[in-house]
Amino acid sequence: MSEDIINGFNTILMGPSGTGKTHAIGTLVETGLEVFYIPLESGAESLVGYWTDKGETVPTNLHLHALQQPQSSFLDIAEAAKKTNSLPHDAVMKMVDARRTKYDGYLKLLTALHGFTDQRTGQVFEPADQWGTDRVIVLDGLTGLNDYAMQLVIGGRAERTQTDWGVAQAYVMSLIKKLCDGCRCHFVLIAHVEREVDVVQGGVKLMVSTLGKAIAPIIPAKFSDVVLTKKDVNKFTWSTAEANADVKNRNLALASGLPPSFGPLYEKWLSRSTGARG
Repeated sequence: MSEDIINGFNTILMGPSGTGKTHAIGTLVETGLEVFYIPLESGAESLVGYWTDKGETVPTNLHLHALQQPQSSFLDIAEAAKKTNSLPHDAVMKMVDARRTKYDGYLKLLTALHGFTDQRTGQVFEPADQWGTDRVIVLDGLTGLNDYAMQLVIGGRAERTQTDWGVAQAYVMSLIKKLCDGCRCHFVLIAHVEREVDVVQGGVKLMVSTLGKAIAPIIPAKFSDVVLTKKDVNKFTWSTAEANADVKNRNLALASGLPPSFGPLYEKWLSRSTGARG
């Protein structure tokens, strides 16, 4: 375990699809940290390709655990659609999905964090809230966590009440708060973006895509760096200086056109952590 007295960095990489978010995790592995990567959406092949596309071997300090995705069958979807088509709307809204317990992605995620099993090696690790700052959790990404939280509440039901939204939002925030405040290890969250109204400063900004508008402005407050990932013609860049995006910097420079690398971020955090030891 690390002896650092400063908790690890908490970072959001947010941006549209195809802007190198998952691919950039390769630079995190290159720092030498033990990286525990949990894909909650498709696209994990992009991370593996960081090495295999160059004919290199995936490093041993990258640990992978993919969750089995809960799925509805075609008949499940047809049955739900039939009820929507034939029943009054208020009756549909009050329905409880009898198969709700099979949508257990959120519970599987918590189980993985409590005892991470590396599916490449079979090695099992202690709970993540016992880790030090030599390790980092990567959740890829927030859209998948949103789906898991909502499915936990409503199962495969298509209709969602205001109460459903509120409960699912609470579960999203509960896990983010635990990973940011209740774990000493580093934490990276990958997220898509949506344009939302900034109720504090006014105007429209790019914010993390999550369940509804209520928690989108709240999530970044838990993180030390919120980075907008961009694709500029034929290269990827990072930015912490965007007037139209809800970004912030603590370990990275306040600038646009930054190299898409965790190296500078980790070096800055490490220098501060070393200084804090006295």
